[in-house]
Amino acid sequence: MAQPADTIILNGNLITFDPAQPRAEALAISGGMITAVGSTKDIRALAGPATRVVDAAGQTVLPGFIDSHVHLFGGSVELDYLDLGGVQGIDALTPLVRDYAARCPDDRVVFAVQADYALMGPGRQTTRHDLDAVMPDRPFACFSPCHHTIWANTKALELAGILQGGEVEAGARIVIGEDGLAAGELQEPSAYAPVLSHTRHGGRDMAGLITGKTPVPTPASDARAMDKDAIERGMKHCASHGITGLHLFDGNLYQAELLQELADEGRSACRAQVPFHYKSFDPLDRFEEAEEMRRTYQNDMVWTRNVKMFMDGVCESRTALMLQPYPGTDHIGDAVFEAEHFTQACIRADAMGLQIATHAIGDLAIRRTLDGYEAAQKANGKRDARHRVEHIEVLHADDLPRFAALDVVASFQPGHSPFSGLFPPEGLDAVLHPEQREYAFAWQDMRDSGAKVVFSTDWPVMAVDVMPNIKAAVAPVSLEGWRDQRQSLMDTLASYTVDNAWVEFSEGRKGQLKAGTLADVVVMSHDLGALEPAALDTARAALTLCGGRVTYEA
Repeated sequence: MAQPADTIILNGNLITFDPAQPRAEALAISGGMITAVGSTKDIRALAGPATRVVDAAGQTVLPGFIDSHVHLFGGSVELDYLDLGGVQGIDALTPLVRDYAARCPDDRVVFAVQADYALMGPGRQTTRHDLDAVMPDRPFACFSPCHHTIWANTKALELAGILQGGEVEAGARIVIGEDGLAAGELQEPSAYAPVLSHTRHGGRDMAGLITGKTPVPTPASDARAMDKDAIERGMKHCASHGITGLHLFDGNLYQAELLQELADEGRSACRAQVPFHYKSFDPLDRFEEAEEMRRTYQNDMVWTRNVKMFMDGVCESRTALMLQPYPGTDHIGDAVFEAEHFTQACIRADAMGLQIATHAIGDLAIRRTLDGYEAAQKANGKRDARHRVEHIEVLHADDLPRFAALDVVASFQPGHSPFSGLFPPEGLDAVLHPEQREYAFAWQDMRDSGAKVVFSTDWPVMAVDVMPNIKAAVAPVSLEGWRDQRQSLMDTLASYTVDNAWVEFSEGRKGQLKAGTLADVVVMSHDLGALEPAALDTARAALTLCGGRVTYEA
């Protein structure tokens, strides 16, 4: 007689994503794997005296969500920073910052996140002088939601040594004021890295994004322990939203080491893919580090098999790379990579069998990214590469069919769109021409083209919370001048589970409720199919299991 199950989940509305059995009522788990899926009656018979029995009470049961684009270390750290989401105007900002500063007397830089581009009011740039008025006696800085801009006061710029400006990488900028000094706006990672080096975690939380290299000098043991504790809290936060898997989009050996140690200590709530981050100034020989990471980290909890690159910035700061100048300017954005260097990097990475994922927001950036992938395909031959383009916010119509033709995956974040209902809808009005909206955030157009579509949040650009992001895709706000890109619920759930498992080459192992797959499961608080689309964000995870282990319980 078979051993009794460790856990059984009964009376559920299971969405399995198994074509052979799309719907079921119950499942059994043993040894970290799903061992049976079927009716409540049949699964109940697998229980023994020590079996944990979960009554799903008719609510939806799904494979654990996989967020396929996050910045785990940064998002984890930012859970403890001052959140300025929705704050506008110096009168609203000042008491919040000063109260927070009083609670953080030991911080070298008083730091806040989610500061709007219109922090000082619509149509007005934020300057160091504004922030001096808010916080005159201590260094103060704040991140924009997109994390491509930091605003800093004079004391923070002085502490960082960049009040007189400084050297930055291609595509980055320390904005200089009329007085010849830094105006307070720092665009892109190399411009703001000197400020982050003085924040609570010494900038280590963003090192995988800024350099892709292990922090130098090696962090002291107490700093390392603090970093691990933060990441552990971040993973628990993800698990509270039903997430069992994460694709990190900043990476270095240090972060992979921390994640592996947490996994070995039984402290990991989520599985994590860590990329090798290749920078625009790196020689091609640096891909030897990617091979080292892939060889070292190759298990069910922590693994490396992909390369992350940046092609441009973001629309809001006019650093996204466009085919035509931004309205009222002669500026088309900032290229992070020279096209030829990017193409050679793609050819090298592809030849090594690495998956490539590239941040590309503007239409020219997307075109150059596809050109690089196409060149790699021609140089090395076509294979099941599953190369990805991240964000795809402003797409030219001519490039839409190239995704399916090249078998390139379209990686979107529904919550980033103007019609998501999560950010101010007018945010892109001043930086896009009307015709550029035609294929902006073109989720459904991309599906209709035959390309594979996956969804994520880009946490901490937005909250890692799954259900508001799903609502943004299924029930977007209708806005004049923008095409309707609403998604079906099943397509959206697939793009958060089975398709995200596929894009990490884990099909057959994850993303389905099926015997023989890893027991990554979420029991929801509601029957998602019975909810009105506009109410999807009222649902949340009630129980999350990763490898059969409870990582969250409401």
